[in-house]
Amino acid sequence: MAKSWIELGLMTGWPPPADKTVTLANYDQAPFQRWSFINMRELIPSALIPKSPVTKPLRRNIRDLSDFRFAHNGADHSLADILDTTYVDAMMVIHNDEVIFEHFEQGVYPSTPHIAQSVTKSFVATLAGILIGRGEFDASKLVTDYLPELAGTSWDDCDLQMVLDMRTGTAFDESDYEDADSESFRGFRILGWLPRLADDPTPAQYIAELKNVREHNTIFEYRSILTDVLGWCLERAAQEPLAELIAHEIWAPMGAEFDANMLVGPLSFPMSSGGLCLSISDLARFGLMHLHGGRVGDNQVVPAEWVADLSNNDEALINAYKASTHAEEDKPGNYYHNQWWVYDGPNQIYAGMGINGQQVYVHTPSNTVIAKFSSWPRPWIDELADFSQAGLTALCESLMNGAES
Repeated sequence: MAKSWIELGLMTGWPPPADKTVTLANYDQAPFQRWSFINMRELIPSALIPKSPVTKPLRRNIRDLSDFRFAHNGADHSLADILDTTYVDAMMVIHNDEVIFEHFEQGVYPSTPHIAQSVTKSFVATLAGILIGRGEFDASKLVTDYLPELAGTSWDDCDLQMVLDMRTGTAFDESDYEDADSESFRGFRILGWLPRLADDPTPAQYIAELKNVREHNTIFEYRSILTDVLGWCLERAAQEPLAELIAHEIWAPMGAEFDANMLVGPLSFPMSSGGLCLSISDLARFGLMHLHGGRVGDNQVVPAEWVADLSNNDEALINAYKASTHAEEDKPGNYYHNQWWVYDGPNQIYAGMGINGQQVYVHTPSNTVIAKFSSWPRPWIDELADFSQAGLTALCESLMNGAES
């Protein structure tokens, strides 16, 4: 098991020893991410998302899952193996509307705001769906309709649905998060994820300077900058900061139990693509809201049509995904839609995913939601992703079979 930040002695003492000090320059590197991912507000400016005035309690019926086993790559594994091997900081499993399992690593607590990384994208897209449902935002409109200052740039003729489905032609190679020479690495630095250079442009200037590598509305390619553009458009449409929009459109009606934060870059530009920091229970609430078709109790928070559309199994989306580098031969029906990874459209199985092991997994056939925060030592590790997904899917199927037996 990877040592906790407490066992590692990170940021302890006054001042901490140099080799135990976490900064903006090293927070995303091992072993410092074990501390930084639960303390991002101390490294990057943030905007508050206050807890709901009326918390929606989660029913608990904790079960012993120590007998759960699953096979992966010819070996037998347990749930404890997932926790130990994939650097899990916090995890919650909700089955049949009851919390049946929760885990917190040493130094991580129920109220701890852990960075969600790109699971943030699913929140921002859900906000878009809420505003679309009220006629206050329109995915068929062009980016330049909301941001006229981008007219005459690569964003011409690009509508918001292309942004939501990541089918723009934008040049922003995100295939290697550790490539310091890549466009995405430069972009993340400019947005404020890394120490900026003196001559770096503002985020808005940077977005205006981006080029296209293909026509819009062709293949799917995962690029975080698109969600940053979406967040900018939402702020412009609503004339309100993104954190405040999330607070009154999602956090309050969802019955969120704890405060959250949205990290912001230069000039308070929201880090829409990955900057949400929240508790594990509120991440689980978000998944549960989707499992229930956008409802929280008797309140329809997210339009039911928006949630249902995640499972539309659209052939164009499937083909766009097949043409991408994310395509897998053994998963021909996968696609990406409205900032969610859809594994099985007809059966409504989908997830919000983030680097370093963040996930909210909605598995409708088993009536299960799994929320998981992790701190992998590198941004993306295929072996950990495959192992974790195999285990979580097997757990859902086990719960489904157990409920039916």
